[in-house]
Amino acid sequence: MAKPASVFLPPAFLDATRAIMPADLSMDDFIAACQRPLRRSLRVNTLKISVADFLLLVQDYDWQLEPIPWCTEGFWIERKDEELRLGSAAEHLSGLFYIQEASSMLPVTALFADTETPRRVLDVAAAPGSKTTQIAALMNNQGGIVANEYSASRVKVLHANISRCGVKNVALTHFDGRVFGAALPESFDAILLDAPCSGEGVVRKDPDAMSNWSLESVAAIADTQRELIDSAFHALAPGGVMVYSTCTLNAQENQQIVNGLIAAYGDAVSIEPLGDLFPGAKRALTTEGFLHVFPQIYDSEGFFVARLRKHHSVAPLAKPNYKLGKFPFTPLSAKDSADIAQAAAASGLAWDETSRLWARDKEIWLFPAELEALVNKVRFSRIGLKLAERFTKGYRWQHEAVIALAMDNSKQRFELDATLAQEWFHGRDLYPEPPPQTDECIVTYQQQPIGIAKRIGSRIKNNLPRELVRDGVLDFHQQ
Repeated sequence: MAKPASVFLPPAFLDATRAIMPADLSMDDFIAACQRPLRRSLRVNTLKISVADFLLLVQDYDWQLEPIPWCTEGFWIERKDEELRLGSAAEHLSGLFYIQEASSMLPVTALFADTETPRRVLDVAAAPGSKTTQIAALMNNQGGIVANEYSASRVKVLHANISRCGVKNVALTHFDGRVFGAALPESFDAILLDAPCSGEGVVRKDPDAMSNWSLESVAAIADTQRELIDSAFHALAPGGVMVYSTCTLNAQENQQIVNGLIAAYGDAVSIEPLGDLFPGAKRALTTEGFLHVFPQIYDSEGFFVARLRKHHSVAPLAKPNYKLGKFPFTPLSAKDSADIAQAAAASGLAWDETSRLWARDKEIWLFPAELEALVNKVRFSRIGLKLAERFTKGYRWQHEAVIALAMDNSKQRFELDATLAQEWFHGRDLYPEPPPQTDECIVTYQQQPIGIAKRIGSRIKNNLPRELVRDGVLDFHQQ
């Protein structure tokens, strides 16, 4: 294995870190941890498979899995064959797990520390989707999530990850996160603000992460964070919970941001201490009740997590001055909805009453019912999932709908072996022996839906969306 690149740690950063390092932690241990390669980790996607079934599925692989204490679905992973990318594993391609750094699983765990699951959640800075999909799994695809991403190029990645994981309860927005307090006041019972930050905690993954670090840039980022947390607090309903987190270490972007919110709103907000969040949490606990994760504590990335409760309303922000434009969707009637649901069931697809059918021209979409109240209050890039396109002779069911909605016991399911499944992900037509019994089939591997296809004679025509076709070697264990 190649020697890892030396991590660049600016002297001013080391001085600032030394000043805030807890007495029971060592700067030498901190620097040594920063220079070590980051442990790989994954989170089992329980929308697709239980943790127990996943462990059973991979028990004969050359994978060593170590449970992550703060996430029951999370595991550190070591493999003998590190040359094959984990992202090329069959179980990743079919959405059974998400490659997610262990520390980044903490904020969502903190958000869901209550026994009662929230119904409407805002993820202010959502791309690439690790935390959004984690939230969706903990909500079991119920309720609704607004996942926002400011960077246009990252919205596409966010949608791809949501689709791969079979998530159906998300609406995507593409805004500066500072608009939500004015646009959607008191609209969410849980908010995650995993704020843009200086990235001091990610040097183990990116040795050059701090090449542009400066005290001035930290101050500028902190100004944005103050505006983001203020807006998010206004979007939070009284009684709701907000988690503020960063993957950086300095107090200016962490403790000072949260303390500034408390100074501004007094008894409207309180800190909910996280010392009992998981066994060993007290090792990273601050006096205020935050988790300040230095990389040597859990051999992970650096992270900061604060959980806040809103107790009552505060003075509203000025109404936003923007035009929404005409919403191009129309809700379908009960009869149309029932007819489409019946046709979908005949093709092996089903959903429950938490989703509603809307139409745009010939397109049929499935919206999370929980988010319908927000229509015409904010402009969505995408809501729920595209179910089908309507044709004279019926419906063309969409790939993302199949991934999220395929029924377990449908006669349309057609299981592939490892060789044929690799051909599928390479975008090639299949010639199985024997061929499927139905003209339309839901293609599965390891009993998981990986697409929908038409049988033409003895051939299965590959309908995998072009952007999902993979080149190169894939990691499929022959079973």
